Amino acid sequence: MSSTSPQPSDPLGNGPDPITSCLARLAAGDGSARAELLGICMTRLEVIASRMLADFPVVRRWHDTGDVLQGVLLRLHRALETMRPATPRDLLAIATTHMHRELIDLARQLAGPRSHASHHDTNSLRTAGDLQHTDLAAGGTDDLERWEAFHAAVEGLPDEEREVFRLVWYFGCDQEQVADMLGCSVRTVKRHWQAARHAVAASVGTSPSV
Repeated sequence: MSSTSPQPSDPLGNGPDPITSCLARLAAGDGSARAELLGICMTRLEVIASRMLADFPVVRRWHDTGDVLQGVLLRLHRALETMRPATPRDLLAIATTHMHRELIDLARQLAGPRSHASHHDTNSLRTAGDLQHTDLAAGGTDDLERWEAFHAAVEGLPDEEREVFRLVWYFGCDQEQVADMLGCSVRTVKRHWQAARHAVAASVGTSPSV
């Protein structure tokens, strides 16, 4: 009885073959793979953009998910001129970084004291996992700087903790899904999640419930 090796998980939700194939072609210098890669990932990136946009009410009032997605795709297209992610998970990390930058840049444009948009939104409260925070992008420059500090803290986490945090916080995966995706135990995911959320909370001056 023959057996086959399991296919690697793809956190962008498109199956292992198309993205892995495009990344290999891109690494080999095939320029057409770049646009094809973004086309394959577009549906999943739209879901991610919609979820992350919820943290930016001042942006959400004036820009919809499609606007954010278009900006992110342009950023990714430029980034992939020189960057060569080796795996779908590497691509996910690059996409997350550019999603942050797009949303923060849009928020900065709309949140200044003379901005018309700054008079139309109030702060709200959102809970993701068990780390609670006010809507940091709803106010002025100080709030945006704190939001940027939040993302910088995430990017500064150790690799395993950063990947777990991204999947739970940004993409809404439960810990069982993350364990399956990363090929580790739920206990390991829980350990990384607890360490990550405490580190991030400490960086932005909040205290997560334990």
